[in-house]
Amino acid sequence: MTANAMIEILVIVLILSGTVLSLLSSLGFLRLPDVYTRSHAATKSTTLGILCILLGTFLYFLLQHHMVSIRLLLGIVFVFLTAPVAGHLVIRSAHRTNVQLADISVKDELTEDTEKEAGDFQQKASPME
Repeated sequence: MTANAMIEILVIVLILSGTVLSLLSSLGFLRLPDVYTRSHAATKSTTLGILCILLGTFLYFLLQHHMVSIRLLLGIVFVFLTAPVAGHLVIRSAHRTNVQLADISVKDELTEDTEKEAGDFQQKASPME
């Protein structure tokens, strides 16, 4: 097996796995019950899928054509940094506006933590006697 064939196989595996991850993410986005789980599907697996596709493309141009694409590197960094932050902000905004969890959800740890912090703040704010 030649080096070019191994490079092509690596690129094909990365691009196909990225495509499959993006497809599974879109199915999860359609099937999951509430904004919290949908946002998780939209950010985690889609980010990984896009990163696999961009990395496969970057490696193809680097190893086959000996070109370093700054645009692809910037795209990888941009997606890696912004997608999880955007998903976090969507979930945080939904939680702050009291969007209800799905019926199958077991525990809401964020509400428990914020109530605990509010209680701790009230104790510190009250004058000591």
